[in-house]
Amino acid sequence: MKRIFKVFCIFTTICSFFVLFKNNFVKAEENELVNGCKSAYLIDYDSGECVYKLNENKRMPIASICKVMTLSLCFDAISNGNLSFEDKIEVSSNASGMGGSQVYLQQNLSYPVKDLIKSIIVCSANDSCVAMAEAICGSEASFVAKMNTKAEELGCNDTLFSNCTGLPKETQYSCAADVAKMFRYLIKNDEYFKFSKIWLEDFSHPDDRITTITNTNKLIRKYSNCDGGKTGFTNEAGFCLTATAKKGDMRLISVILGADNSDNRFKSTVNLFNYGFANYKNKIVLDKNLPLNDNFCAVMGRKESYCVAPEKNCSIFSAINEKINLSFNVIDDKVKAPILKGQVVGRIEVYKDNVLYETVNVVACENVDKATFADNLKKVAQNWCL
Repeated sequence: MKRIFKVFCIFTTICSFFVLFKNNFVKAEENELVNGCKSAYLIDYDSGECVYKLNENKRMPIASICKVMTLSLCFDAISNGNLSFEDKIEVSSNASGMGGSQVYLQQNLSYPVKDLIKSIIVCSANDSCVAMAEAICGSEASFVAKMNTKAEELGCNDTLFSNCTGLPKETQYSCAADVAKMFRYLIKNDEYFKFSKIWLEDFSHPDDRITTITNTNKLIRKYSNCDGGKTGFTNEAGFCLTATAKKGDMRLISVILGADNSDNRFKSTVNLFNYGFANYKNKIVLDKNLPLNDNFCAVMGRKESYCVAPEKNCSIFSAINEKINLSFNVIDDKVKAPILKGQVVGRIEVYKDNVLYETVNVVACENVDKATFADNLKKVAQNWCL
């Protein structure tokens, strides 16, 4: 009995040592992901779940990453119908005189909105930022106020903007977690990706000048899964980068702030992406293209039931080796006919480990006509016969 107890103690000690070694190895591996950076953050785009964090709430200058919010308001103005990509904007002396990175806009000349937005995304043009700000709000100051209001709406509690360019200003700051929220909001615009993947292109001015613009995000060429991002640099902020990459069904967003050199911001971002793609997965559990197994009741319809499907895909983000306990609750709103294809008729609640993960609308896959008097009479006759 003593021998068995001794063997058991040795076995327990070995197991404990193995677990400790494994945990320390994982921590060491994670600590080596970022080098020479003051702050870092990695999240899943779909769910917003955090994969890696380092001083993610530390308030810091973010330089030109400020333009993520500038671009968001530009796309908002277009989606709201206040601007279009084809509209032309006359450049003020204030906009044309901006320093730092620029596309050399000429005062009093008019440029298409599309070209100005493209120059902000590709080469971080400060002059285009101010031109867009003045077009949307009348002045940069009013635009900055709108930037701060939007930041509050997105839950960015550690962010304050003082200009739309990111040029040094003491009262301007953000943090890695807030930058991820803002960038996540920006890339919901599909049009963003029409510009973000441009590497080299000529920018044409109305006076026939040509300015060659080059993407400041080197990962567009050096990392095959990266299709967007925004760089930033000032002496105060150091080297910064927020970027996104997609592999299969999973899109990640990375933020690096305060890197000591440009190489470290790019290398650290690649390390974060590789770590996320290697250790996590995004499994589609509701496919908008696949009808649900159960039909909904066609209240006052010509048919008794009709086919339904999720309005959008629902994915569950988790570690690769994590076992997921899923359950679903389908809710039929008993919508009365007539019902149109694509109309919201209910919802489906997705539970992960018995906790509500997401609620997705359910839509009709077909039209359902309202029953006529003759249809109702026929049903009564059929039921009478039964």
